[in-house]
Amino acid sequence: MGYAIANEASGLGARVTLISGPISLIPMLDQKIKLIPVTTANQMYRAVMKEYHQARLIFMVAAVSDWRPARISHRKLKIKKRWPLSLVPTRDILEALGRKKRKNQFLVGFAAETEKLIPNARAKMKKKNCDLMVVNKVGGPHSGFEDEKNSAILLSRNSTTPFPLTPKKRLARQILQAVSKRFSK
Repeated sequence: MGYAIANEASGLGARVTLISGPISLIPMLDQKIKLIPVTTANQMYRAVMKEYHQARLIFMVAAVSDWRPARISHRKLKIKKRWPLSLVPTRDILEALGRKKRKNQFLVGFAAETEKLIPNARAKMKKKNCDLMVVNKVGGPHSGFEDEKNSAILLSRNSTTPFPLTPKKRLARQILQAVSKRFSK
């Protein structure tokens, strides 16, 4: 979805920077887009914090994992009956942006939910100081991951706009049109 939004925004004339972790389906990317590849949550955090101040409109389309291993081994771990796994939380990039955003910046968050889509997404939008939130249900067919189609609901502080199942390119265009109406105000 992030690549679809980046391509559509670039096609509309926006200067686009896309910070992306590894993805399994690599779509074509408009050559005008500045791509910053990252592989870890910490790299993503640093890249976003370095680039965000140049942006007026920020889409945080997909989150990195909420957890990471507490320790990383730089050598092979031999077979053993049990390895203890200790996790620590990653830094919340969207929340950090919500705290840092300036008055001339517009922040659009995305929420992948399995239940209570609208209440959970509204709570996330408020907590993370987003101007808009795009929410979609995950865990079923056409849930947005590794699929050419997706559906979503765009939330503002006082409205909901549903987008039915459609190709991601079309959904990206619909989201951008709705966001541009609110952003231009």
